[in-house]
Amino acid sequence: MKKNSYLSIAAAFVAFAFASCNGSSKELPCPNETTPYVVETTEIAIPADTVKGVPEYTVLDKTQVDLSAFPKDAEGNIVLFCGKSLYGWRGYGKDVVPGRWTIDETEGAIKFSGTGTGEGQQGDGGDIIFAYKFKNFELSIDWKVSKGANSGIFYLAQEIKDQAIYISAPESQVLDNENHPDAKLGVDGNRKSSSLYDMIAANPQNANPFGEWNTTKIMVYKGTVVHYQNGKNVLEYHLWTPQWTELLEASKFSKEKWSLAFELLNNAGGENHEGYIGLQDHGDDVWFKNIKIKILE
Repeated sequence: MKKNSYLSIAAAFVAFAFASCNGSSKELPCPNETTPYVVETTEIAIPADTVKGVPEYTVLDKTQVDLSAFPKDAEGNIVLFCGKSLYGWRGYGKDVVPGRWTIDETEGAIKFSGTGTGEGQQGDGGDIIFAYKFKNFELSIDWKVSKGANSGIFYLAQEIKDQAIYISAPESQVLDNENHPDAKLGVDGNRKSSSLYDMIAANPQNANPFGEWNTTKIMVYKGTVVHYQNGKNVLEYHLWTPQWTELLEASKFSKEKWSLAFELLNNAGGENHEGYIGLQDHGDDVWFKNIKIKILE
């Protein structure tokens, strides 16, 4: 890329990251739901790799939603959730949105109604994804949690049959830092909100307390990833590099501890370096709104 083009993208993202935080009072446009979204699934079996110690696994290749059905806001961001419709969203590994994910009309938000079972996801729960694979993008999401709640925002996710979403997707942590024990686990705060879960701590740690809205922004551009929280750049890292492999090896996703997760995350985004945006069911009440994305060429 030419230097001036790179600077233009960087300048655009600075404006994106430091725009007003914690929501907007303007009503967001909703998608054109007359465009049907019919889910069809192809299963792709990946054989075991005995050299790497990776077992056989199956990738679910499901139909993607037509992104042209989704409107843009005044800043040119594609609106993935308008506050009134879950069109384009579905359960991870499923064809529909699980029942515990609903629209909170008072908040204009997607709400997950907790089960109190942590990662023990029940049949009417489970993680959800927006059914389109993004490659280079700027993502913005407002979120808030109940007291002691845990959740997450995933990106570049693949759908792996009978596996959790985090086996293939980096996670920006969503957490009540003051009341959930995960904040004290990990290393140097790398499980606190907006951290790259279990790998890089968000610094500064400027999350608002439970019951208050936060804004997470994530940029992915040709392997460079930046997390922002409430208008501050809190971390940066680089996918598909020796640094990324070292981070994985020092985490719960190391080759020795979890060979399949290590293989999938080490090649995050798969062959085409693209994947789904996901929201986590961790058993607690959590809300998400103002979900927007800008595609970077």
